[in-house]
Amino acid sequence: MTVRDQLERRWRRDVGENVRMALNTLRAHKARSALTVLGVFIGVVTVVSVVAIMMGLDRNVQQVIQGFGTNTAFFAINAFQGPRFSRPTKEERMRKPLSYEDYLAVRDACTACVSTTVSLFGTEDLSRARYKGEEVVGLDFRGATADFFSVYANAVVVQGRPFTASEDAHRVEVIVAGEDLASGLFGLEDPLGKEILVNNHSFRVVGVFEKPKGSFGPGGQDTRAVVPYWTFRKVFPLADNHGVRIEAYPGKLPVAIDQARVALRRTRRVAYDKPDNFGYATAESIIEQFHQIVGMVALVTTVIASVGLLIGGVGVMNIMLVSVTERTREIGVRKAIGARRRDIIWQFLSEAMTLTGLAGIAGVIASYGISALIRSTVASLPTFIPLWAVFLGVTVAMTVGLFFGMYPAVKAARLDPVDALRYE
Repeated sequence: MTVRDQLERRWRRDVGENVRMALNTLRAHKARSALTVLGVFIGVVTVVSVVAIMMGLDRNVQQVIQGFGTNTAFFAINAFQGPRFSRPTKEERMRKPLSYEDYLAVRDACTACVSTTVSLFGTEDLSRARYKGEEVVGLDFRGATADFFSVYANAVVVQGRPFTASEDAHRVEVIVAGEDLASGLFGLEDPLGKEILVNNHSFRVVGVFEKPKGSFGPGGQDTRAVVPYWTFRKVFPLADNHGVRIEAYPGKLPVAIDQARVALRRTRRVAYDKPDNFGYATAESIIEQFHQIVGMVALVTTVIASVGLLIGGVGVMNIMLVSVTERTREIGVRKAIGARRRDIIWQFLSEAMTLTGLAGIAGVIASYGISALIRSTVASLPTFIPLWAVFLGVTVAMTVGLFFGMYPAVKAARLDPVDALRYE
């Protein structure tokens, strides 16, 4: 056996012995140890639980946004221009809504576009649908051209059919309903051909959307209700909130956005030295903006968790100082039989790190329980804890023990063996 192997074997033996001694000490003072690391436990639970929620939200948001189409862009007067923590500016409030003529300008000018569609939204804050005694509230209700079903990647009709351009031109009162909207109104009954009331106007169901992956509407429900554009204008003549979505050829999205912007600036008479009086967003930009929000939440969570870890660390330092005082004679005996300063230091550091490490493991286990509880109560939020979060929680907890246990460990190592043996 080489010298290196002997040293490694001795190091493993010493570490194992120190951990066993630490566990024996913890068992002897269970209540005191638990109260000491309560702050560390709370800090780890906070961090890991928030990571689980944020990762679940991030996965859902990416699924939903990418479901609209990764090669598409949406234009409106204010289209997801990033996280807002203040009121819109006067210029934004005074913007004229997009119009059908704006859509035509984009459609004719965008040679890099595969297809374009326009959506018209109502003036009611909360749309509702009724069928007999059943009602569903909070619809994504809009009028759209027949191109809607090709531009939106998540507009897949699994039952019945989409409405046609002919039905749009003739203002036929038909509707394609989201999967959860249809099940909420009809249950197990076949929805096709049935008449439903949406905002007190009758529409005949001709198709049902497949529910997209991830959360869609409130509570993760697919409550889309799409009718032909000109039908919507006939039924709701005061509606003027338009949105235009373009689908670009592969690799041509930046070119398509530029062409659409030029067309909109021209038709909306924006001077060359003035900024756009409309907004636009892509799946990538919305996801990036969401990550900015997640970053802010993570920063706040880190600050809150740091307070808990600081309190826990101070508690660990205090309990370790008490432990040094209580075990002064033991330290004297160990030094008298040949223990070196570093042996004493590692003995107490191992005890502190074991204490906080167990708190970190308990915090991770509690976080798994919280994550499972959230998943069972909020179906639209599939939280999950990545492996790196587990390692981070336990590592941070042990680091707290290492940092705040250093002073008591050094103090113990500096004790004079003769004075320590005399201590009563």
